[in-house]
Amino acid sequence: MIAGYSAEQDDAVGPRLSPNALVDTAAYGANHMFRFLAMTALCALPTLISTNANADVLAHVDLSEQRLHLYVDGEKKDTWKISGGKRPGWTHTGTFRPYFLSRHHRSRLFRGAPMPYAVFYDSHWAIHGTNAIKRLGKPASHGCVRLHPKNAAVLFRLVQKQGKKNTVIWITE
Repeated sequence: MIAGYSAEQDDAVGPRLSPNALVDTAAYGANHMFRFLAMTALCALPTLISTNANADVLAHVDLSEQRLHLYVDGEKKDTWKISGGKRPGWTHTGTFRPYFLSRHHRSRLFRGAPMPYAVFYDSHWAIHGTNAIKRLGKPASHGCVRLHPKNAAVLFRLVQKQGKKNTVIWITE
């Protein structure tokens, strides 16, 4: 048992540590702090993956592959080419839940660029369709995750059907 670890989950994905976790661990000495942090990270990974796998919809965006892996009820359904940010860091990594859907969205930041089937997950970043289909599979965006419009429509309808709170968007490097 790791000091301060709680298996309870809140709306954020992952385990919670009690406020006293570091204090409890400090009693074991500074040399054990590294072990504590490493074990906490290792314990969080299976929780993160199992929490994601239990979501009705999981969209795993792998920026190194420029692919979106789609899972429904824990079963892999499809893999699609994407275009992430042109530069490292332009597409935020992490675990998100969609907060807004827009079928016929137009960018307010980039001169009204079409963003069909937009699934917004972080500020003004979204997974959406693109007309730059030839660029899919290579970094090309200003931070959004671009998909073929047909694939964006599939994801959009899945999020509509299963619900935003039952959808996880997991973006990794």
